[in-house]
Amino acid sequence: MKVPFFRFTPDGHEQEYVRQVIASGWLTTAGKTLEFEKKFAQQVGAKYACAVNSCTAALHLAAEAVGIGPGDKVLVPTMTFTATAEVIRYLGADPVFVDVEYGSCLLTPAILEQALARHPDIKAVMVVHFGGQASDMPGILRICHARGVKVIEDAAHAFPTRLGDRMIGNFGDVTCFSFYANKTITTGEGGMLTIEDEAIYKRVKTMRLHGINRDIWDRFTAAKSNWEYDVVAPGFKYNMPDINAAIGLAQLERADFLRQERQRCLEYYFQHLAGNPFIDLPLIHGSLTDHSCHLFWIVLKPSAPLSRNELIEKLNEAGIGTSVHYKPLHRLTYYRERYDLKPEDYPNAERHWQGVVTLPVYPSMSEAELAYVVSAVKQALPG
Repeated sequence: MKVPFFRFTPDGHEQEYVRQVIASGWLTTAGKTLEFEKKFAQQVGAKYACAVNSCTAALHLAAEAVGIGPGDKVLVPTMTFTATAEVIRYLGADPVFVDVEYGSCLLTPAILEQALARHPDIKAVMVVHFGGQASDMPGILRICHARGVKVIEDAAHAFPTRLGDRMIGNFGDVTCFSFYANKTITTGEGGMLTIEDEAIYKRVKTMRLHGINRDIWDRFTAAKSNWEYDVVAPGFKYNMPDINAAIGLAQLERADFLRQERQRCLEYYFQHLAGNPFIDLPLIHGSLTDHSCHLFWIVLKPSAPLSRNELIEKLNEAGIGTSVHYKPLHRLTYYRERYDLKPEDYPNAERHWQGVVTLPVYPSMSEAELAYVVSAVKQALPG
């Protein structure tokens, strides 16, 4: 049996909506993107949404819009993808790396408070909702608001994720989502910012497309067409084309169903891998119904009869795709050398990284495929 790490699920109106865009003759940012923004904002309960061509673009725009600049310091969990930190360097600022909670890989209020005590000049915090589970936003916001620290949420894994009676997307100053090919919903490539503050929204919208003060779509569809525009800042080329937004709209319509199907996968893994003496399973705070169920991983204990890499090789030989989320940022050459980072300063991230294997999770995964993955893991780690 072949079980890929991810399989795209285009079982909705994806092809129909893309055909509509092609038939319209307008392929770049236009009506479908505006519709996607409006419906996404409604879904997460945000006042504004701004679609872009990647989550990296969203994070960059968010940091710029909240005022991050040269010499500033931004707190970043070490257990994340490089984009979370690299956008800080785009702006001439410096990431300050912190450890995460073992089991969840989340930034907690306790870790945040200790970090801010050591670095009182932190200007903003990047909160990563790892794997699709929400961080403790009320606790984090309470700490940050008391110190005047801005909060940017990296929600690349976290749609649709709930925290209490609210969706992730309307807690911090800006929330950034990813619609990369293997994310919970996809546009192929793409991202979204959700924002409550009008001034931040206006800045993001302007900087998204070259610092131009008028949307192209608005200029050519207004009652009186007008080519006139101005450039008010040196912006970027981060807009989302309508073809991508068309796919996103179709995926958005089925987002809750897709989440339920991923939850089914996680529940199977938890049920059938629990009790194995050689692995740790993810730590879940609350209910899986609030979780986007984007990732499921196991962490091999030091007592395991084989290494993480050996397990990956065995699963690969069995036709099972895996991944590793993530090699922590303090181990990557650029950050390690520039900031003189030492593994012993990040014990929880190190413990996770040394043994983590991410298993396949996607809505179309059958019970037979889940059983095959579990069987392969148990054969490699009998216990």
